[in-house]
Amino acid sequence: MIKGILLLIVFIAIAIMVGKLATKVKMPAILGWLLTGMLIGPYALGWLSDSMLNSTWFHVISSICEITAGLFIGTELIWKDLKKSGKQILTICFTEAFGAFLIVTVAFGCIFAVTDIPIYLAFIFGAIALATAPAPSLSIINEYKAKGPVTSTLIPLAILDDVIALIVFFMVIGIISNILAGGGLPLYYAPLIILLSIIVGIVMGVLASFVLKKEVDKKSTIFLALACIIATTGVGMYINEYILPEPMMNLMLVGVTFSATFANIIPRKRLDQIKENINIVIILTMIILIINLGAPLDFHLILGAGLFTAIYIVARAIGKLGGAYIGAVISKAPVTVKKYLGFTLLPHSGVSLIFTGIAVSTLMQPAPEYAEIIQGTIAAAAVINEVIAVILAKQGFKLAGELDGKKELELNTENVIQAS
Repeated sequence: MIKGILLLIVFIAIAIMVGKLATKVKMPAILGWLLTGMLIGPYALGWLSDSMLNSTWFHVISSICEITAGLFIGTELIWKDLKKSGKQILTICFTEAFGAFLIVTVAFGCIFAVTDIPIYLAFIFGAIALATAPAPSLSIINEYKAKGPVTSTLIPLAILDDVIALIVFFMVIGIISNILAGGGLPLYYAPLIILLSIIVGIVMGVLASFVLKKEVDKKSTIFLALACIIATTGVGMYINEYILPEPMMNLMLVGVTFSATFANIIPRKRLDQIKENINIVIILTMIILIINLGAPLDFHLILGAGLFTAIYIVARAIGKLGGAYIGAVISKAPVTVKKYLGFTLLPHSGVSLIFTGIAVSTLMQPAPEYAEIIQGTIAAAAVINEVIAVILAKQGFKLAGELDGKKELELNTENVIQAS
């Protein structure tokens, strides 16, 4: 474990350096972090091995990072501010989410109708495509200190998108598994894990508000915040392991609800102080999450990517871009949101790989040949899409005129190196 933690610190340092190289060629640092994960992962150098990725201590650290990443979203969800744009965000969220689901499902449905592949597989592809991985775009926001309509819309949208994705995916998998095998995950499972995530987040957020509301110095603030994060992670992991039939509680949703709760209770001045003091922790969290996102991606699959992979990537992009645009038009959002929000919703891999694993395990017994189609298509798409999506997401923020504070990143990464 100690050796593993030391290796992780080395990996973080490597990711920071590669990230700084990426910024030299006008690319976001997150692309460097992602490539670092792929390079040191099991399919390349093997430094971050499967055994390390699957170890208990790494799972605990990853879970803590998910809760911490939720703070980046949750501390921005101030109720007084959300009331002004809540309907707009909900409208865009539904149209971009179901836009991706509809386009991908129809695209594969048309192909499967003439290739003797069951149509239900198209619905699984659509359900997987629906989700957005929030970490890449949120990392870009944090890196460039992005501010503006696109940024303020994306932050709450990122987590709402995954809530919808969870509901739709588990409904689709539940129906299909019951048809194929006469059993499987019950249909109430998706709303149950979402409700549990929210309840745990609210309870822990209320308790954290008593701990965090008093103004203290920077070191004490970081210590208290980390203590609350670790306690919340412990509760979430316990429920995942011992209460739920499948360990699928959305820890990032727990983190968002947890931080949104205390953010709306404690004084605004204190909240700003907490956000400033824990920023270095959030940067470290994002680096670990992105390394963990990149490590399982097999770059060799790029060479084997076929027609299904291309259709999946293109159809999902059309659904996200078109759905975001339609939702922005309906809700009368600013012009920049109409034009560029969709680009920030293209990152996908983390959530898609989780959903793919569940879909493959569901189909492996009754229809192993179709499980292989899903696994091969999404795995290849994950590698190709993630690299392209990170670049396009940055371009979306840039074209919207919301990127700023590039020098801030250099100061922050130097602080991270010193802290490491």
